[in-house]
Amino acid sequence: MQPYLAIPALLIATAALSPATATAQGENDATGEDAYPRLWEHVPGSLTDFPVKDNKILINAWNYLQRLGMYKILINSSGKYFIAPRSQDAGNILWGLPLQHGWQFHTGRLADPSSATSCGHEDGDLLCISVRSWWSCMNYYLAVIPFLGAVDAGLFGQLPHEIEILPPEEQEADFCYSIAGCRARFPRLMDEWKAYFEYLLSTDQGAMSPFKVDDALSLMWKAHITSIAYALPMFQDSLKYLSDPEASFGEDWANAVDFIAATHFSTDLVNTNHFQALLPQRMLLEGDVPPASSDFSPQQNQVLLMLRALHKANQLSGGLLLKLWRKAMSTEAGRKIGRELIENLASSKKFDPEWEEIMI
Repeated sequence: MQPYLAIPALLIATAALSPATATAQGENDATGEDAYPRLWEHVPGSLTDFPVKDNKILINAWNYLQRLGMYKILINSSGKYFIAPRSQDAGNILWGLPLQHGWQFHTGRLADPSSATSCGHEDGDLLCISVRSWWSCMNYYLAVIPFLGAVDAGLFGQLPHEIEILPPEEQEADFCYSIAGCRARFPRLMDEWKAYFEYLLSTDQGAMSPFKVDDALSLMWKAHITSIAYALPMFQDSLKYLSDPEASFGEDWANAVDFIAATHFSTDLVNTNHFQALLPQRMLLEGDVPPASSDFSPQQNQVLLMLRALHKANQLSGGLLLKLWRKAMSTEAGRKIGRELIENLASSKKFDPEWEEIMI
């Protein structure tokens, strides 16, 4: 990569994140009813809502409501650590996980992309999560693993039964299903999610350590990017079911998360909703070439271009771009500047054609 492209590429990392750009599309109530994932009101909110068999609480992570239910339980159990004046639990930084899952659901990204089954499709079981979906498999490592990490940390107290996640009908070896099983296969990943929830518990009222949002963000993002790092190579073959533009977007998005994480971006209810307004609200098809996708907003087309440019720049640099970015974000002052860049860059409503040079 040419040296003069390094700084523009670094800046691109922040441009897709800003609430300011999302707001430019029109103000909406980011804590109102529409702010929550689809069918949130119908989702289990307690472990007692799941069936018990052979002294085990059984959770079907391949059903949208039950996987979303794990997130709801995490939100309900950790909300007291976050204070937000706008609404109850709105400040919880775990909102990024269920809101991403909800976006995947309503944009059709959890359905069987091979069309070999009706899983997730309107003419079949709409709530079914397909194991052939790249998005759903990646999300498994950001749903089941955090949940089991929370159980292991004691977030829910002493449980009367073990938790067991039901396996999918195929690709069973690609996943783990219990605390013991996940720890045996992914000890580092389990430790990192457990550490996040142990940190929350260590700041309970009367504890010696005061709660700091930046510390929580650091631990959460560390676990988040580790989940993606484990899952990404495992599900490379699943990209074959997607159109080329959608597959590229998925990989671009996974790459961008590393840059987002370094800024300690707060994935609370309001920020995440503003951000997700910038993402494509349907799967990309053959022929979708931003910025020419007419049914996407200018901001959505812009974000797709920026994510592609960022990924290509990072690849061309052999990963050096990410290393430089992480170094720049290694201090609280640096991260503050990074978040300010997010707001300032995204306030520009036009995508600078010069950035497209990075994509060539």
